[in-house]
Amino acid sequence: MATFTINMKDGSLQKDRDIIIGIDLGTTNSLVAYIKDGEAVCVPDEQGKNVLVPSIVHFADNAAVIVGDAAREYLISDPGNTIYSVKRLMGKSYKDVADIKGFFGYKIIDEDTDSLVKIKVGERFFTPIELSAHILRTLKVRIEQILGSEVSRAVITVPAYFNDNQRQATRDAGKLAGLDVLRIVNEPTAAALAYGIGLDPSERETIAVYDLGGGTFDISILQIHDGIFEVLATSGDTFLGGDDFDKAIIHDWLDQLGMNEVQLHSNKSLSQEIRLQAEMAKKALSSTDNFTGMVAGEAVSMTRSHFETLIAPLVERSLNNCRQALQDAQLGVDKIDKVVMVGGSTRVPAVQKAVAALFEKPVFNSVDPDQVVALGAAIQADVLAGNRRDLLLLDVTPLSLGIETVGGLMDVIIPRNNKVPSKAGRQYTTSVDGQKNLRISVYQGERDLVENNRKLGEFVLGGIPPMPAGLPKIDIQFILNADGILTVKAKELRSGLAQEIDIRPSYGISEEDMARMLLDSIQHAQSDMKIRGVLEARNEANNLLLSGNKFLQQNASILSPEETEQTQTLLQQLKEATQTEDKDLIHQAIETLNDYTSPLAHRAMDVNILKAMKGSKI
Repeated sequence: MATFTINMKDGSLQKDRDIIIGIDLGTTNSLVAYIKDGEAVCVPDEQGKNVLVPSIVHFADNAAVIVGDAAREYLISDPGNTIYSVKRLMGKSYKDVADIKGFFGYKIIDEDTDSLVKIKVGERFFTPIELSAHILRTLKVRIEQILGSEVSRAVITVPAYFNDNQRQATRDAGKLAGLDVLRIVNEPTAAALAYGIGLDPSERETIAVYDLGGGTFDISILQIHDGIFEVLATSGDTFLGGDDFDKAIIHDWLDQLGMNEVQLHSNKSLSQEIRLQAEMAKKALSSTDNFTGMVAGEAVSMTRSHFETLIAPLVERSLNNCRQALQDAQLGVDKIDKVVMVGGSTRVPAVQKAVAALFEKPVFNSVDPDQVVALGAAIQADVLAGNRRDLLLLDVTPLSLGIETVGGLMDVIIPRNNKVPSKAGRQYTTSVDGQKNLRISVYQGERDLVENNRKLGEFVLGGIPPMPAGLPKIDIQFILNADGILTVKAKELRSGLAQEIDIRPSYGISEEDMARMLLDSIQHAQSDMKIRGVLEARNEANNLLLSGNKFLQQNASILSPEETEQTQTLLQQLKEATQTEDKDLIHQAIETLNDYTSPLAHRAMDVNILKAMKGSKI
């Protein structure tokens, strides 16, 4: 298959190869790398010093968006408008993050639903995709300034445990930043490539990749043979990392200062000040034996030995994950050929010593642990660019495949550049009470609205037993075989009702047409995201209007006239908001309605449970 360079200024297509960049979109820091004179290198800032871009986004009063080191300065002075650790929210629903809202200094909207999470900044609402796109755009600009030319294609890394939603969210963020994401690569695979592991197809090795970052930890056991990386097992902790080392220091210092956590959390600026000072201590104690700093005008101190005692339980937690991964892979430590260290937190000597002891061999840490994933991504990008002929590239899907959902939105099931053969699926439900038929329309393309994509076919799953909206569970599976034939299967899981269709997704599309469809998707990414945001907000609002009116009917005897009137007023305001093109206005109306009705819903639930239990003996 020919590869095309897309000129982002005029949209022209060329058949030569352009540079494909590698990006590590991290929880704490992000990096961009490329192949320079045959070697993978990370791109530094304008001063040529720091390759790390803090994954922090600040929204200034003048509507300016500030990313990286400059945004970091606002963590203390303006925490509510400064977003960090957004990677933890990628592809997550409100329910997923209900227990961790207190971790963040900014406001996460938690409506106890399965909708994707949103972050409130002032009167605006952002998705993690939009926020991540700001970081990716900054990385894109950084490397373009170094190269002196446009960059349009990238490889982005993600944790091995990321699910389909999180991977698709990462792709969407890339597209919104003006990048064609050719491949989503597992971080442990990228780290192995940075050490040259797997580049020789004749080698067969089993490696462990120990990745301790700022916010997350994961351990992956990989088997590499014939140039193929197979994940045998993964384990980890999405809330174990350098941040937790910082917290251990903070708790110790609170005792020194005679303060408690309640006092700390009530003062956001102090909270950020002590957090940044603790981070400095952690870094310093990796190379020195003592640290002294200032917090709230008072001196605080820490020795390396005391620090190692504080973090010992956290390090042991990571080792327990390693033991679990080995058990899941059914391997002993003697079967592990190499142990690769990834993530800035692996610089802590106590961590290196503990991991080496567990695996009974020296660890691989000669490559900068902050840079190793980005460097590996650049090597993978070089492979995709066709510059490494010794490695086999499996065939991939040329365009994304998905179905139409409510509002005419395209929901991608098999993303572009996914390896072939491939299988993926998602579960859906009905949007109307008593719905008996579900039309499944299959599309190919990269735009957010199906009207801008190519329709491949459709079929109807009929005879669904009448149930309330949201109750049926409809599993849709896409199976793409090596010949490019797509089989779409739909099954209602409660009744067992099933239907399927075979489609040839690439029929009738030339490579030039594919390239132009891709170019359209990148050029219209901003407007597509805006339209998608409005449609998704309307869908969420319409569901809330339906449930809100049901709530009033079913609980009329429980609510006071004032409560009923106010709820009706808020429902009407929400209905009026859905008639606009302002997603932030719709989300604001949703939040206002939820804030008012949540206590009413809890009271109604208590009353109804009491009625149901009346006369029962427990």
